[in-house]
Amino acid sequence: MSFLRDLAALVGRILIAILFIPAGWGKITGFAGTAGYIASKGLPLPSVATVLAILIELGGGLLLVVGYKTRWAALALLVFVLATALVFHPFWNAPADQAMATSINFWKNVAIMGGVLYVWAFGPGRIAIDRA
Repeated sequence: MSFLRDLAALVGRILIAILFIPAGWGKITGFAGTAGYIASKGLPLPSVATVLAILIELGGGLLLVVGYKTRWAALALLVFVLATALVFHPFWNAPADQAMATSINFWKNVAIMGGVLYVWAFGPGRIAIDRA
């Protein structure tokens, strides 16, 4: 049973990372578009914010997969997803025709926060570099 728990922790980390790694890579390949989108939300220093998003998504996702500095990666991802939910998915301010989609994205972010919070709380399992 212990092995199955550790295997489930590994698979869980990979499944969470599947969301972040391609998103981070996409921000590299679409840097200007991402920076423009961030600027459209009125955030300062959109190029710097894009670099930070890449580091957190791509770097944090890769750290989750290999299980290295896992709790720190999970914490960074938690803060990132919280900020993303509040800034990019404020369904309470969305126009009526966008409210449902924005709400779904907001609540998906809340669920993702639950997943990374779980990783932060319980660690990566034994199939990891950290071996918590």
